[in-house]
Amino acid sequence: MAKLLAGAVAAYALSPIDLIPDFIPVLGLLDDLLIVPLGIWLVLKLIPAALMAEFRERAARLAERPNSMVGLLFVVAIWLAMAALLGLFLIREA
Repeated sequence: MAKLLAGAVAAYALSPIDLIPDFIPVLGLLDDLLIVPLGIWLVLKLIPAALMAEFRERAARLAERPNSMVGLLFVVAIWLAMAALLGLFLIREA
């Protein structure tokens, strides 16, 4: 049940379709400010405490893992290379 509700809340938050359209003053944004946080709160209440403790423990372990500066530099180098190739392509096409 919690998974379905979490999916519904995420879909509502990312969907361009709202219960009350955003162009209606105040009410259009108020539904987003109420429905999404209330949905998240309800999802958190539906997750059993033991399972939530396990998730928090796993998240803490992942947060303690060392960060790789080499990996970061590799990804940045790939992005810069792709940007350079795109620039060369656009210059040749012009």
